[in-house]
Amino acid sequence: MENETCVPIRTDYDILLAREKGRGLALDLGLSSTESILVATAISELARNILRYARAGEIRMGLVHNGDRQGIALEARDQGPGIPDVERALQAGYSTSGGLGLGLPGVRRLMDEFEIDSRVGRGTVVKVKKWRR
Repeated sequence: MENETCVPIRTDYDILLAREKGRGLALDLGLSSTESILVATAISELARNILRYARAGEIRMGLVHNGDRQGIALEARDQGPGIPDVERALQAGYSTSGGLGLGLPGVRRLMDEFEIDSRVGRGTVVKVKKWRR
């Protein structure tokens, strides 16, 4: 990733900081204001999951290229309890915290690419990309 930034996630303020950095990076890339808000929303959801389930982690973000395409990549990483049933966690409406269950499914809908690796007892890594149209 180019222009890589890493924001440690430990407090609600860190969520806001990561969100603003991601939105700014998306705008610098040339994404529309609407697309940059989608990126910021995905960051918020990923960072909230880090706080809620793992208590701490990080969001990495940067620019990526694939041929002539340019985009922004996000990576949310924690060393929390992991997700026992990833497929179920990706179903809209499923929540282990009593929430609406829109976090991971919502992120998957907002972004162009979505990848998750979670291991019980070791943590979770979510990688997503949004490509400039």
